[in-house]
Amino acid sequence: MRFLRRSLTGLFLLALTLGLLAYAAATLRSAIDARLAARPKAPPSAERVFSVNVIPLHPRTVTPELTAFGEIRSRRSLELRAEASGRVVYLHPAFEEGGRVAAGDLLLRVDPADATSARDLARADLSQSEAELRDAERRLELAHDELAATELQAGLRQKALGRQKDLRGRGVGTDAAVEEAELTAAVADQAVVSRRQALAQAEIGLETATTALARARIALADAERALADTELRAAFSGTLIDVSLVEGGLVGANERVADLIDVSALEAGVRVSTAEFSRLLDERGALRPLPVTVTLDVYGANLTARGVLSRESGAVPEDQVGRLVYARLEAAPGFRPGDFVTLRVEEPALDDVMVLPASALDAAGELLVLDAGDRLVSVPVTLLRREGDRVIIRAPEFAGREAVAERSPLLGAGIKVRPLRSGAVEPDADNTTEATVELSPERRAALIAFVETSPALPQEARARIRAQLDRPLVPAQLVERLETRMGG
Repeated sequence: MRFLRRSLTGLFLLALTLGLLAYAAATLRSAIDARLAARPKAPPSAERVFSVNVIPLHPRTVTPELTAFGEIRSRRSLELRAEASGRVVYLHPAFEEGGRVAAGDLLLRVDPADATSARDLARADLSQSEAELRDAERRLELAHDELAATELQAGLRQKALGRQKDLRGRGVGTDAAVEEAELTAAVADQAVVSRRQALAQAEIGLETATTALARARIALADAERALADTELRAAFSGTLIDVSLVEGGLVGANERVADLIDVSALEAGVRVSTAEFSRLLDERGALRPLPVTVTLDVYGANLTARGVLSRESGAVPEDQVGRLVYARLEAAPGFRPGDFVTLRVEEPALDDVMVLPASALDAAGELLVLDAGDRLVSVPVTLLRREGDRVIIRAPEFAGREAVAERSPLLGAGIKVRPLRSGAVEPDADNTTEATVELSPERRAALIAFVETSPALPQEARARIRAQLDRPLVPAQLVERLETRMGG
């Protein structure tokens, strides 16, 4: 009985526990459902205000710059070709790659033995022709004298014939005497004809001798020209490149042996787009002589030269676009043909325009401008130029107002902003300072040794870089480029 009583008590307690747990679970579930079904009362949210950098819109006159990349060329270049074939017996001491020669210098001479012999033979033929001409002139003179004498004799014979006829008419002379006088006069006339033929032959001989003399002179001129062709002289002062000849070697006629370029007459050729080219033309469609700045980057020490636009290409080559324009350089020390350079062309000035950071303008050409309540208004503007990280626009109706300098996806029309004016700067102001570093003696010595032994550096650039390396603080950009090329 005791066991049964205890078993029933345990079952009662277990059922009571399970009932309490079920009641607790139902209570918890109803509380959760009530909490989820209840609407929380959110506090009213305030309008979000963004802080933006603003820049004032001030119209002014701006000179745009067209930046392009081109190649240095020489305005005067000449292919040196040997005009005669043979063995080279003389070369100019500077006839080598990069050698400098002056105008009129003898660059090379081909063996002139054959040409000299031909010239001497032509001179001998000329002397013989001159002698034959003098002989023909004397023969012609003698033929004139003989003809004159024969004509005089024929005249006397005619007078004698006339006297005989007169005597016969008076009955004193005889017919035999008249016939003899007529025969003698006929012989004299025949002699005159013979002398005239001799004179004609003498004149023909003179013309033949004159023609032979002209031919001899032409032959001598050809021989002298052939002899002169054995020598090659510099047409102007310049530098030799692509030299492919040594003394003692054989050269063929019209063989290219080197090129002569004038490094003092340089120009820069640059290809620009058609739209950019149209901005370089005047009202008549001619290329403006705009000033140009040419820059060559040499290990961080830039070489700069000034010039002016001179001409444009006459046609567009196949598989090319745009226009090729040339700028004549004034003084360009350190520049060489083939250098890849940067050109900055000063375009005609633009009046009443505004210069802004490129980040202030969106792809649709719209600008965010502040209104009286510091709210943004999206306004369209006229884009004139894009120059690197800045744009040139024309919007005279917004002069004196302020625009957002840096757009972001969070900004748009109607948004209230907090303008930050203290940090606004003109986009073309140069507020950057070149970073410099202090070099250790070993590092400085290694850089100087590399600069002094580098064959790619012109003398002017080497002196300029050496002067910068001698300073206590050296530009960091220069050090980085030098060590990059050193492999450090």
